[in-house]
Amino acid sequence: MIVVVDTSSARSALALLSPDGTVVAEEIHESGRDFDLPGRFRALAGDQTVTKVAVAVGPGSFTGLRVGVSFSLGLAIGLRVPIVTLRTLHIQAARSDDAVVAVAEAGRGRVYLLAPGAAPRLAEPADLPRDLPIVGWLRPTTESALRAAGLHFQPDSELRTFGNAASLMLESAPEVAYGSLKLEYMQVFSARA
Repeated sequence: MIVVVDTSSARSALALLSPDGTVVAEEIHESGRDFDLPGRFRALAGDQTVTKVAVAVGPGSFTGLRVGVSFSLGLAIGLRVPIVTLRTLHIQAARSDDAVVAVAEAGRGRVYLLAPGAAPRLAEPADLPRDLPIVGWLRPTTESALRAAGLHFQPDSELRTFGNAASLMLESAPEVAYGSLKLEYMQVFSARA
């Protein structure tokens, strides 16, 4: 089985896929201190044999990325199975067959966004394209700010599940060496007073 982990945004997701990419099980939870990644993994995987680990590497929450990647890397190394990386915004975009603007929580009311044909970037709600629907996991306050800015979200009922989107992404996801896995940070932090 392939385990897919994404703890990079306002929601955390786990999926268990068969080798042919069929979703066997998946869970989505609110991210944060109450989310027990190891416990949820054990409950989801049970006694299944894990043959590969896939992990979202951002952009996203600094702490969330580190939790998901550390867990996934430890699992892959411990089981001696390959690890592959998936990009957070690309997973969200893959949830739709239509052109969408994929978003992820960036904090302070901002979002990371991926518009078709463009590079991922950091943006304020007023700076997002208005001609395409939004897809992604945000905190309620951030989602409300985007709606107040005149943006509309593609309904979840019209989207693939996380597991199905991850399965599509796995078709072209590269395996990486354990020591070369890199997180995608987009914010530059400074200690200015």
